[in-house]
Amino acid sequence: MSSLLEDFCQFLDQSPTAWHAASSAASRLSTLGATALDEKDKWKLEKKQRYFVKRGGSICAFSTPATSPQKMTIVAAHTDSPALKLKPNPEIFSDSISQLETEVYGAPLLSSWFNRDLAIAGRIVVENSQGAIEEKLVFLDEAPLFIPQLAIHLDREVNEKGLMIDKQDHLRPILTLQNKDAFLPLLKKQVSFKELLSFDLFLVPLEKPRLLGASKEMLASYRLDNLASAHACLTAFLNAPVQDTLQIAILCDAEEIGSRTAEGAASPFLQDILQRIGLFYNLSDEDAIRLKRSSFCASVDVAHAYNPNFSKKHDPQHLLLPGQGIAIKYNADKKYVTDAATAAPILLACKKMNLRTQSFASHSNLASGSTIGPIIAHTLGIPTVDIGCPIFSMHSAREVMAVQDHLDMCQLLTALL
Repeated sequence: MSSLLEDFCQFLDQSPTAWHAASSAASRLSTLGATALDEKDKWKLEKKQRYFVKRGGSICAFSTPATSPQKMTIVAAHTDSPALKLKPNPEIFSDSISQLETEVYGAPLLSSWFNRDLAIAGRIVVENSQGAIEEKLVFLDEAPLFIPQLAIHLDREVNEKGLMIDKQDHLRPILTLQNKDAFLPLLKKQVSFKELLSFDLFLVPLEKPRLLGASKEMLASYRLDNLASAHACLTAFLNAPVQDTLQIAILCDAEEIGSRTAEGAASPFLQDILQRIGLFYNLSDEDAIRLKRSSFCASVDVAHAYNPNFSKKHDPQHLLLPGQGIAIKYNADKKYVTDAATAAPILLACKKMNLRTQSFASHSNLASGSTIGPIIAHTLGIPTVDIGCPIFSMHSAREVMAVQDHLDMCQLLTALL
């Protein structure tokens, strides 16, 4: 396995939730010389440096050119994934069995979450021993849970009619077979605190990333949507030397639920950072507008790979084959914001580097997904393209992609920056 793939697998292991992903990205950036900034502080930037800012589960890294930038290049992805989230009062008891109440986050493929080893991960907010509020990240991987499926003897038509899931009753993992409060003691085994105030916790599949296929040409993992793109953006930013162009890599939380949060792509996060960079370079309002119109954004999110078992679900002229090239995503309704003008730079860059591309459009009878690309294009007016790597089993607890596609994406984004 190449060092890049090893780093990718490590990033997947370290990023069970968006907050962990932002923390892991910050650690990589800091290790390679980027300086952390706090939005509450007055910034004192210097030229020819790299910086990063975290806002919850989102993180934005940028470089500062030696001279006032005339254009910028943005690579953008998201850090969250469809999942099951614990409710605020999660622990319930059913005939001496302790379970946890969950709710659906985004649009996960729910059937894939049954009969699987699951951990609890996310952030908790506590009162510490000094009586102050403190936020901590947790990943309780040493106490797995699971959601049991009904035995076929009690659901004999499940293979013919499919699994019918009641989101209120059927998605409760078993925490323990002992009739006692176990949730809080489980948290205290990993972190110390005086009192638990609140939390944002998710269930997370525990299977490690693994190479698949006769030639080990595929990689399986949870959260390839969209940690694959996040890792590619981060890798490109770290590998590309500081240029005269303003280089930005932004990884946003909350894409799977519409991005309308204080840290999602629809928030002022990126605009706030651009404004502060503009103040550093003494850009006028007109200069700032000119900069945006002279810029380019690549919105990077995974795409639906062609599933040969369900060939009629795909447009035959736009099949996305894993390992056959980077997907350029089109949609007439602009759920993908790609147009002829924004696709051209990607096609030309790939041509020069001898990287293959594929054009993606959904079957006309089926609605496509969306990305943060249209949000960035709409809110900032920056020319934007939607691209991605094809994956199998999107939104499931175990997704699969071609290794070569990820390597190609890292190469392309590095060249763009």
